[in-house]
Amino acid sequence: MSAAKRKPRIVAELGRPETPDETRTRLAENSRKYRSHKTVNNLVLSLLATLGTVLVLVLLVPRSDAPQNRDIDFQSVAAQVQPGLTDPLLVPELPTGWTANAAQWRLGGSDKIPSWYIGLITAKTEFIGLTQALGANPSWLADELQDAPVAGTVTIGGVTWDVYRNTAPEDDRGNFESALVTTAGDSTYLLVGTADDEELAVLAEVLAEQISSNTTGEQ
Repeated sequence: MSAAKRKPRIVAELGRPETPDETRTRLAENSRKYRSHKTVNNLVLSLLATLGTVLVLVLLVPRSDAPQNRDIDFQSVAAQVQPGLTDPLLVPELPTGWTANAAQWRLGGSDKIPSWYIGLITAKTEFIGLTQALGANPSWLADELQDAPVAGTVTIGGVTWDVYRNTAPEDDRGNFESALVTTAGDSTYLLVGTADDEELAVLAEVLAEQISSNTTGEQ
């Protein structure tokens, strides 16, 4: 006795057995959904693995909360710039704990006033910009000091400096709280920054001999 032929399955949504074409369509759609779901899962797993790798690298890389101040070899920069200049460029021997984070020879803008610049970080982590301008004029100086008036004079190491104070609102002062300015030879020297008078005087003392040498024409 042969087995009874199985009746076609009734599809609830259709209320009748599905046709062969409908069966193929349903199976193809199920296969597509499976592949799509698998692809999404793979993407999620790949993303999680990548994030895990990044996290491990972040944990392994040493970090410091201390400011990262580059120590620039301004002596070498000055040696490259000096040939052809009549005035000797300032190359200070920095006090202990001081570093340089910039050194540039600036050709000047529309005023064509060239200048030698060193950015300094003091032992108290304050800032002083040392600028030596060649052939500077009053207009250039006023621009550099935001039209601040002379507040007095001070003599340090035999060199007399004009003292400037930034009287602008504190939020508008930037890196200019106080400044010392003097001239020698064809050079105008500016010490401008956030450092207090004590640290400005320390730098002025270090520079005194070189500035005096320029005054007397000695190299």
